[in-house]
Amino acid sequence: MIRHNPIAPDICNKSYCASKGMFYYGVKLHALSQCSNRSLPKMASMSVSSASVCDLSVAKRMLSDVHNVNIYADKMYKCAEWNAVMKECNNVSIITPVKLKRNKSTLTFFEKLYSSAVSGIRQPIEYFFNWLQGKTKIKHASKVRSTSGLIAFIFARISVACFLVNC
Repeated sequence: MIRHNPIAPDICNKSYCASKGMFYYGVKLHALSQCSNRSLPKMASMSVSSASVCDLSVAKRMLSDVHNVNIYADKMYKCAEWNAVMKECNNVSIITPVKLKRNKSTLTFFEKLYSSAVSGIRQPIEYFFNWLQGKTKIKHASKVRSTSGLIAFIFARISVACFLVNC
């Protein structure tokens, strides 16, 4: 059970992580990165949002000025209308795994193959977030109280991680 926590109450809140099957209190770190062959991805942009904010709304804001790229994202970013606008206006292709429709119980062989390929391309960013947590303990900000302190804590930890990569 999550109890009220006094950490940066104007930005932190409670949300549910479906992939881990648990509730948490905090913020979400969003990243737009560039693929790097056989290494951690290079960050192009990062943003922090409240835990309960929809990832798609953050992506719409973060990607509004991005042009001429392919973006490999998770299923949360599959929005036909927005994807079409990004393709038409910014020449941005948002490539996501196949989302299982409500009336289907399994994906076809080709849908599974396609989803595996997209997930494989996304693997470095997933690895980056795991690596960041392991190296910096970024999830442990229990002594931080203010929003500015939390933002400073997050980006200081990211800076330390970047320093570690370049050493």
